[in-house]
Amino acid sequence: MARKTPKDGPALTHIDAAGEARMVDVSAKAATERTAVAEGRVIMGKATLDLIISGNAKKGDVLGAARIAGIMAAKRTSELIPLCHPLALSKVTLDVAPDKDLPGCIVRATVKVTGPTGVEMEALTAVSVACLTIYDMIKAVERSARIDGIHLVEKTGGKSGHYRAKA
Repeated sequence: MARKTPKDGPALTHIDAAGEARMVDVSAKAATERTAVAEGRVIMGKATLDLIISGNAKKGDVLGAARIAGIMAAKRTSELIPLCHPLALSKVTLDVAPDKDLPGCIVRATVKVTGPTGVEMEALTAVSVACLTIYDMIKAVERSARIDGIHLVEKTGGKSGHYRAKA
């Protein structure tokens, strides 16, 4: 039995009746196609963004490294988030787009699986680690860069159906 939140709100599925953390049993759930899209930003100065775009960052290809790091992170989410199920992901894409108006980079991950549980955490983890990788690669030039706005944009599939964040 899931424990209720204060004011009898929705049940917290990862907490049992005794208040202990637990991994949710998904064995009775149907395997359906599920996708999740998450997004975040790394805000930085124009000069730092220009270094990234020109390919002259001291540590190398910032965007390529962030893309690979995000994909790897999605695949290892269950090792990072204690109560996540290990999933056989069928697709992970990570787009890192420089945006001169921020200035900074917009990071967007799309993750797909056919299984009994969703991939929101995998998409959010991919974005988080890609943003951290960008920060790591530019911190020698700009320690004041900041990671901002990591959130779930959309998810499809499963019992709860389609979700899209409000603009």
